[in-house]
Amino acid sequence: MYGGRARRGAAIAAVLLMAGCAAEPARQDGGAARESGAARKPATAGTRTPGPQGVAPRPGEVGRIRASGGLPPVVSSIPTRRKVVFLTIDDGWEQDPGFVRQIREERIPMTAFAMRDAVEAEGTPDQSGGEARFVGAGKWGYFRQLRDAGVPIENHTLTHPDLSRMGYDAQRREICGASTLIRKQTGARPTLFRPPFGAYNSGTLRAAGSCGIDAVLLWTATVQPGGKIAYQVPDKRLRPGDILLMHFRPNLARDFRILVKKIKRRGYELGDLRAYLDAAVRPGA
Repeated sequence: MYGGRARRGAAIAAVLLMAGCAAEPARQDGGAARESGAARKPATAGTRTPGPQGVAPRPGEVGRIRASGGLPPVVSSIPTRRKVVFLTIDDGWEQDPGFVRQIREERIPMTAFAMRDAVEAEGTPDQSGGEARFVGAGKWGYFRQLRDAGVPIENHTLTHPDLSRMGYDAQRREICGASTLIRKQTGARPTLFRPPFGAYNSGTLRAAGSCGIDAVLLWTATVQPGGKIAYQVPDKRLRPGDILLMHFRPNLARDFRILVKKIKRRGYELGDLRAYLDAAVRPGA
């Protein structure tokens, strides 16, 4: 179920390794979950960074998001009139230590959607924001540090394929395989899913639901290099309830700092996505 799934994690890792992210060719390996390199110890429970990770909804603030046919709802924005937006980040190529520090020290609410091949640096790095410096720097250890800073680690498939072009069984291997791996590496099984390229069909929703996914998350604006917001609405401005999509790209810490300042200058708060989804999507809705 949605509400009340608190993420708990191990103590913050002492050292951030350096490596980098890469834009990977999709592997047709049946989506089997696996770890790269030597065998790793299972994730153990620890202490998550204390304190609020973003504003929570007020009573009666959030409108209802309704699912149909027992499938996970597809959510691109949160129905609220409050000036609050939600930060999300995809893939896992550029594992910038400054990004983790900013989230941890400033308690900035963020939700990460991890893709196995990016986290494990299998492929060509995404260098659209500049030269990559931290490709696969800590691999899953980096994502455990994000987890310990209060960031839920959610599902973005194993190999980043266009799911809308795949059959049900193949989609299920991609989604369930990623959830199994993330559970093994972080100690918590994802309940949110972001389809690569935003591409999905009814089979995707069925597959996601069978893998324990409660909602499929899209977005209303993307964050480009330099912290620039690319809007998908004609008036080119933030709107209450917007879900912003970032990527683990070069200069991530710098761009993230610019973005957060820009959002706050415009009078918006950063929201706790989980709390708002809990308010909007209720069992039986």
